[in-house]
Amino acid sequence: MSIFSVAEAKNNLSKLIDLALKGEQVTITRHGAPVVELRPARPATRAISQADLDWLEANAIRPARPISEDAGALVSRMRDEEWER
Repeated sequence: MSIFSVAEAKNNLSKLIDLALKGEQVTITRHGAPVVELRPARPATRAISQADLDWLEANAIRPARPISEDAGALVSRMRDEEWER
């Protein structure tokens, strides 16, 4: 386990990242108290495949009825109906 102060970490960040990537526990302290631990970011569990995309397309939730107007037209119609009241 490696322990570095904030000032040391600031001056040696690249080195500390390399240590963490090699599996060494790197702790950064402030006024002697541990505040941060460096460790490698977790990689994605797996890549998204074409089969995943096909499944999403096949199982997508579709509107019960087709959309007859775009959002701008809907807002305009709602606004105009409100003004008529």
